[in-house]
Amino acid sequence: MACDLTQGRKEPCKDVVGGIKKVYFTDFGDFGTVSYTDETITDMTGTFTAWEYELKGNSSFEQTVNASRENGTTFFEQTLNITLKKLSAADNKELKLLAYGRPHIAVEDYNGNVMVMGLDNGADVSGGSVVTGSAMGDLSGYTLTFTAQETSPAKFLSSPTATDPYDGMTSATVTVTEGTNS
Repeated sequence: MACDLTQGRKEPCKDVVGGIKKVYFTDFGDFGTVSYTDETITDMTGTFTAWEYELKGNSSFEQTVNASRENGTTFFEQTLNITLKKLSAADNKELKLLAYGRPHIAVEDYNGNVMVMGLDNGADVSGGSVVTGSAMGDLSGYTLTFTAQETSPAKFLSSPTATDPYDGMTSATVTVTEGTNS
């Protein structure tokens, strides 16, 4: 049977931390042909730009398993919540484009993992806000929620480095473009 288990799992060491360091947005379909083994992306053939957004606090990535024995279906709901500090006209323009599109999103955590959300179907902006805050210490910025529905959990990129999450994608032509201060 194709659903048979292949391994067990021991209790891991307590050597990880939570949180998202950066996200990288890529236009839907630009990855080209994606090769992977198990849950790890090993190569891509596309030519694309990955737009880097640095994050600090108040951002999270969660994957929910949705399975129905009655229907015989399983899918994974991927949800990314990000908080971007400071309002600007340039950011308004880019965030509108994000909301109109359905990008692939590479999520880099503080443990050096990079997972691709919306690999097959893209991710949609499903909510968010543009806020000024009411008190001096309140957020003046953006909150955005992205969701994707995929047939498997977000796949890991095989060889990310500190400067290039797509470093192991030898068949791809990738430009990682860092953000600017608004």
